[in-house]
Amino acid sequence: MDWKTLYKIIKMINWLTLFVLSSVSFFIMSPRFTTGVILGGLIIIANFNVLQHTICGAFSPGESTGSAKMVIIAKCYVRFLALGVIIYLLIADGRVDPVGLAVGLSTVVFSITLLGIHMAMKTKAGEAI
Repeated sequence: MDWKTLYKIIKMINWLTLFVLSSVSFFIMSPRFTTGVILGGLIIIANFNVLQHTICGAFSPGESTGSAKMVIIAKCYVRFLALGVIIYLLIADGRVDPVGLAVGLSTVVFSITLLGIHMAMKTKAGEAI
């Protein structure tokens, strides 16, 4: 399976996972927790999309120089710094529950895990990928 198809599937599963997590949280947990889940999910999905764009741009034909590696590293540090500041501000202001934020930030991990389990089950069943 090529990366573009896989990326589209991961994006779809990301949004479905965020919808399910936030829906369940809405009915079971407090509004602060639900806000944390939603904001954490939105933050990490945006971060995943920026990372994908950075990596694809760096490994495109013609960008195989040593400076491309430095650009990737610099962008990663800037992205991590921005992510840390955003998370700090959300938690320090008390707008979100830290546990809810952590659940939301795990959206992409849940999505990739679900996709891996699905692909493993397809392979075990003998279906072509």
